[in-house]
Amino acid sequence: MSDLALPKSHYTHRVVAMAVRLVVEDGLPYRAASWHLWRDHRVFVPFATIQNWVEAGGKKAEQRIRGEYLDVAMDNFSGYIAADELYDGPFCVLSIVDNHTFRRLIYEVLDHDPNHADIERFFRTFQAALQRRKLVLQGITTDGSALYPEPIFKVFGDVPHQLCEFHVIKELTKAVLHAGARVRRELAATRPKLGRGRPSSAAARKAARQAKRIERKVGDLFQYRYLFVQHVLTPAQRRTLNRVTRGRPELRTLRGVMDEVYRLFDRRCRSDTALEKLARLWRRVRRFKWIGKTLQKLFSPNLEKALTFLDDKLLPSTSNAVKRGNRRHRKMQKAVYRVRTRSHISSRIALDMEREERTEPRDQTTYTLHVARGERKAA
Repeated sequence: MSDLALPKSHYTHRVVAMAVRLVVEDGLPYRAASWHLWRDHRVFVPFATIQNWVEAGGKKAEQRIRGEYLDVAMDNFSGYIAADELYDGPFCVLSIVDNHTFRRLIYEVLDHDPNHADIERFFRTFQAALQRRKLVLQGITTDGSALYPEPIFKVFGDVPHQLCEFHVIKELTKAVLHAGARVRRELAATRPKLGRGRPSSAAARKAARQAKRIERKVGDLFQYRYLFVQHVLTPAQRRTLNRVTRGRPELRTLRGVMDEVYRLFDRRCRSDTALEKLARLWRRVRRFKWIGKTLQKLFSPNLEKALTFLDDKLLPSTSNAVKRGNRRHRKMQKAVYRVRTRSHISSRIALDMEREERTEPRDQTTYTLHVARGERKAA
């Protein structure tokens, strides 16, 4: 690319590329990018001009994403994808990401909440892209939304459909923490009421000691509430849990249920074995009526659907690949722009996909420079 400026332009190609890279790759707001150019390169560019450059670059990126980018991305297609929707005010972004390479393949921005017809059309577009390249889908991972099962069956047939393990466990941990909060409230309600002033009689002193013990117990249950849902506990944490749950067997039962839930997702067993463990867990939970009412999520069909990955070692158990792109989009919303339109969102996602495409070559270049610098210092 030539470093010369365009006709009637005040800035060279290098300045334009630097400004766009600051916003897209480094995630700087427009004003901060303008100040960065002046501080480090002594080039003054109004932040509105940088915004125009970024929007123009986004339009070019959108055109490239539909052709050349998809061809390159499909060359290393793993066969496993993750699909998700991201809500941005009145808009919704549908995305499909390769669940092994964490690379976004296609996306679509809607101006309304999606329904089954929108999801089916979006999947058929991806299916057509696979058929043109003679590729086959091996598995798909989504969250627990009801938008996906029906369109997936219509478009892809009996392809393995995995529900994200994190979403299922999140609901169960939330239910366990709510159960712990209810125990704390019930325990705090048993605290005896004390009169004003220092306790003078033996009964009053006994009630004061009891109230202090209950307060300490409630405080410990709140401080160490994470021990009821943490995946792996150290021996010291086990001892702490036994101490704070002394005299409350229902809380120890809750922790035991969480241990059994985590064992369901062990890659060393098959789905049939996991389903047998789940059936035994259901029978155990039903014996405790109080726990059964608390952990209704344990009887959800989503839990069985989240065990599909056990029969396929290459099928990822989570949709973290697509969630990572959504988190970057959320961060970009707060830092880069405030006015959100359908065209702006689409162009910014296209620029972000180009940034991901350059990640590996950029990392290789950085590594080479570091190695060369170290050899020069050693010499």
